Amino acid sequence: MTTFRISEAAALLGVSADTVRRWVDTGRLTAQRDEHGHRQVDGRDLAAFARDQIEAENGSGQSSARNRFRGIVTDVIKDAVMAQVEIAAGPYRVVSLMSRQAADELGLEPGVVAVAVIKSTNVVVEIPDNTRAVSQ
Repeated sequence: MTTFRISEAAALLGVSADTVRRWVDTGRLTAQRDEHGHRQVDGRDLAAFARDQIEAENGSGQSSARNRFRGIVTDVIKDAVMAQVEIAAGPYRVVSLMSRQAADELGLEPGVVAVAVIKSTNVVVEIPDNTRAVSQ
């Protein structure tokens, strides 16, 4: 079983450790105490909670694209035909290339809240070297 400390769960969910503690204290997320008395969240429980959070955030809209990153536009670079739009979505940077006309019609400029919707037939999944999950 893989478990995560509160701070690790918070980092994965993109919230503060205090928020995760409140969720545990109110019963929204389950956690157990380890032999040292520290709270740990089971990986399966954390995954189910994250899935529920995503569904609540994104609703059940009519789209075949399932990858959505809500964030703030941090940069827009335009030329005569194309635009490069950068969005900070939590700790993640998402860059989109689109027509200048589309960027203008959407009113994209730094400070605007936007959702990057990504549909891809090729997604690379990596396991980071610094993963601190505990496998038992």
